[in-house]
Amino acid sequence: MKRFLTVAVAAAAALTLAACSGSPKATSSATTGVDPSGEIKPHAISWLLSRPADGAVVTIMQQLAGEYAQSHSGFSLNLITTPDRPSYIQKYETLAAANKLPELFDTDATPFAQKLASQGKMVDAQALLKSLGVYNQFRPGALNYQRFDDGSLYMIPFEYQPEFFWYNKDLFTKAGVQVPTSLDDLPQICAKLKAAGVTPIALDGQDQWPLERYIAYKPFRLAGPDYVTGLKKGDKQLSDSTGKAAAQWVSDLGSNGCFSSDFSSTGYADAQALFTSGKAAIYNIGTWELSSLATTKLSATVRDNVDFFTLPTVANAVTDPNEYVTSSGIGMAVNSKTYDPLVRDFLKFALGKFFTIAAQQGSLVPVTGVTTTVPDNATPLYKKALDAADHVGTKLVMPWDTQLDPTSNTRLQQELVLLAQGKTTTDQFIDTMDTAIKQNAPKYFG
Repeated sequence: MKRFLTVAVAAAAALTLAACSGSPKATSSATTGVDPSGEIKPHAISWLLSRPADGAVVTIMQQLAGEYAQSHSGFSLNLITTPDRPSYIQKYETLAAANKLPELFDTDATPFAQKLASQGKMVDAQALLKSLGVYNQFRPGALNYQRFDDGSLYMIPFEYQPEFFWYNKDLFTKAGVQVPTSLDDLPQICAKLKAAGVTPIALDGQDQWPLERYIAYKPFRLAGPDYVTGLKKGDKQLSDSTGKAAAQWVSDLGSNGCFSSDFSSTGYADAQALFTSGKAAIYNIGTWELSSLATTKLSATVRDNVDFFTLPTVANAVTDPNEYVTSSGIGMAVNSKTYDPLVRDFLKFALGKFFTIAAQQGSLVPVTGVTTTVPDNATPLYKKALDAADHVGTKLVMPWDTQLDPTSNTRLQQELVLLAQGKTTTDQFIDTMDTAIKQNAPKYFG
């Protein structure tokens, strides 16, 4: 996710187009549903997105847009990208508030997105996918990751990305540690790794969401995926036994030196480099990094030492070992205000080809019936990861940054850093967050 700037030159011009995207040509889906009537009239459309500029989703969609334009003169797909997720969210919410979102835009299934959907500003993705005849091709888990609490679906997934704990076997051996069988093993493992002179866990603290994964893990194992659903609405509190266990675990990770002292200023590329250079022992990241971790691109000095384990369990867990974060990435929403026959026709064209191309390029895809091609330069770990992805359970760890209201989430990200750095106690953390959620949740869930 390190080279968003490749298409940034086009972004400024595209922003101007986005501000004008509600032109008379558009036909609202409020009256036409997902199959608007009328002639397909080629015109430029825009996509507000938060994805790597050199990643498969962007490059394949650019290719497909070019193909579509060959038979639809006047069509073009303009990408409005941004270099980091926090900045993207700010831009997305600003444009949404001004009613200036473009035809397509990226969003997680957040409370903010659910408000947009409830206001009729997003096309019903489930109805659209069924209308296009592709709904049943999707993995249920990929669609479920995109759903709101009420089960409605307004985002289309383009990815399928289990998240593993990649680790360096040689560094584990030198420190005399084994792969953890319980989450409670991890703090002690970190202490031994640190004593051996390595960074235990490579963490992108700058983007905030990677640390937020950790606060979600214990509650998922102890209470299941519904815990955060209750927490975000104020029906549960971090002051309960599950919340206390989660806060204490993150505090223990910090006090045992699991993260580098400067983790809060470490970016995505730097965290990746810590692990791929053999300086960090563990890296919790998704299969979107397969090409960096399981091919000959990885340095020969590290390559044969890399393996992965899945989210460790805990005593009395209510979720199975094969249930963990299995995301379908940030979803693509369709603006109902600018939805017209052209947008529908382009999506039908793109969705009909995208997943086959992505799988041929070695990517995991959110549909069944398509086999991912293992690259010629892959290590055996690549196939191992693909096999694991096909055997995940039905319960998903929903990342908390997509679940909490925006204000509470921002506060959580700030407080988690302080908790992991030992600058606040678990009791202070719990009290601060319970208060924040109590104050802010009713504005979104009341």
